[in-house]
Amino acid sequence: MHPLITPEALADALSARSATVVLDVRWRLGGPPGRQDYEVSHVPGAVYVDLDTELSAPPGAGGRHPLPDPERLQAVLRAAGVREGGRVVAYDAGDGSVAARVWWLLRWAGFGEVAVLDGGFAAWEAAGLPVTADVPAAPADDAAGQAVGNVVVRPGRMPVLDADEAAALAREGVLLDARAAARYRGETEPVDPKAGHIPGALNAPSTGHVGADGRWLPAEELAARFAGLGVSGGVAVGAYCGSGVTASSVVLALEVAGITSAEKPAALYAGSWSNWCALDREVATGG
Repeated sequence: MHPLITPEALADALSARSATVVLDVRWRLGGPPGRQDYEVSHVPGAVYVDLDTELSAPPGAGGRHPLPDPERLQAVLRAAGVREGGRVVAYDAGDGSVAARVWWLLRWAGFGEVAVLDGGFAAWEAAGLPVTADVPAAPADDAAGQAVGNVVVRPGRMPVLDADEAAALAREGVLLDARAAARYRGETEPVDPKAGHIPGALNAPSTGHVGADGRWLPAEELAARFAGLGVSGGVAVGAYCGSGVTASSVVLALEVAGITSAEKPAALYAGSWSNWCALDREVATGG
């Protein structure tokens, strides 16, 4: 499954009643909760899943959005109706930076048929596709008595970096920082206790993956962007951000660009800057 899907293609899949589960993961740094948006309007049949409480472990030394406990993640996905052999499409408000975290998590969990809605909910509405405020009933057992959600989480299917590995990759390969340029340079830091970046990391803001309409850039434009940062096929590459969320969109963008693949994906420093700060590691500024 291609990591991106258009609103029209998703609408066709839902009309055909294919085994597709749609996850609404709208979220804002600092709130208000995305569930409020979901309750007002969402893609028909979509299930809301909360990034903070359902797709992450509690914040702490591991960062602000540590990877969730596999059993907890499995329970969340089953409650949403995710089945072995089915498909999942995740969407956020627009640019895909949060939905990419769901794409990455499911891939990490061993579930391959997952995509991000290109342009998110904004693109769905702009296409004139139907929306609703109705919350779907919780998935029940099917006629054969089997649980509708039966996905099995098999963690570890995507490469994850710890702080030492991230530091080494910044020296020996390419480590991309997905945060805004001002945060990367250390001019401001609105969330974490230190300002700056991992020494040797290069800045590749996640906002640069999409155009003004919130749609992802074509593969050739993404490839050219990464080439300008010294990233090409065969180069060891990884990504981080503030807490491991928007960096997931860098991993996705590298795959869309054809630089990495499902078989050889880029690595994610899941703890990201929040973990780096908690460990009191060396900080670089400027650049």
